[in-house]
Amino acid sequence: MIIAREQDVTAAVLAVMERTSDPRMRQIMISLVKHLHGFVRDVRLTEKEFRDATAVIAELGKLTTDTHNEVVLMAGSLGVSPLVCLLNNGDNGNTETDQSLLGPFWRLNSPRVENGGSIVRSETPGAPLFVNGRVVDSEGNPVAAAEVDVWHASPVGLYENQDPDQADMNLRGKLTTDADGRFAFRSVMMVGYPIPIDGVVGRLLKAQGRHPYRPAHLHALVFKPGFKVLISQVYDPNDPHIDSDVQFGVTQALIGNFVRHETPHPSVTEVTGPWYSIDHTYRLEAGEAVLPRPPIK
Repeated sequence: MIIAREQDVTAAVLAVMERTSDPRMRQIMISLVKHLHGFVRDVRLTEKEFRDATAVIAELGKLTTDTHNEVVLMAGSLGVSPLVCLLNNGDNGNTETDQSLLGPFWRLNSPRVENGGSIVRSETPGAPLFVNGRVVDSEGNPVAAAEVDVWHASPVGLYENQDPDQADMNLRGKLTTDADGRFAFRSVMMVGYPIPIDGVVGRLLKAQGRHPYRPAHLHALVFKPGFKVLISQVYDPNDPHIDSDVQFGVTQALIGNFVRHETPHPSVTEVTGPWYSIDHTYRLEAGEAVLPRPPIK
């Protein structure tokens, strides 16, 4: 097609997209072209702005390494990650869900931890945290032999892959639910933290006058054949950034009940207080169990 005017560009591209053999890919590409071209017209994108945009996309790729994923950070900072999560879970987006974004710091092959064991693998200051969890199906029945992969940032706001002072796989662990669907482990109380701001995402936040903080949260990935993989986070309601998460990840269903105790722990004699506890239930939906691709190694 010979282009005579700017409207012809969109028509020509859409005609090519219509030839896509895979129906779903065809649907996605047609919609993508319509929205992209509509955006360019809406803001009347200048040539300089176009060059700047392509440079940003290239930089996102360059900044994504084995230990850092700038693309995932950008997707969260634009609200795309939580939107995709909510649309694909909880009755196809019609109800609130305890699914959450995976985030950029999940790693494969977390060490196995016995129920009641600790995921602390190097000296990590902070108040002890005792987590008691339960995995159930959509009817509330216990799910036995489910794998629960947990991880969180340290009290200084860094994941172990970001912090040379932490041992490999510190504050990470994989547990298996018992016959009643229960699991338990010990850690230290997490805090909120800033996402990395030394790249494209940091410049975006600065330009928008936004803070870079995520509220304190505990990650979990629950796997059991016959169920959709549950990726979840549990947030501390007392965190000062609970209502302004830079990644837009906090929903009501994800706010937990972290209880602070000032008295000695009833069964762990060395814990005299303060310490924290949380009881949380994870609900699985029937479906295909497909693990996501790890954002880092």
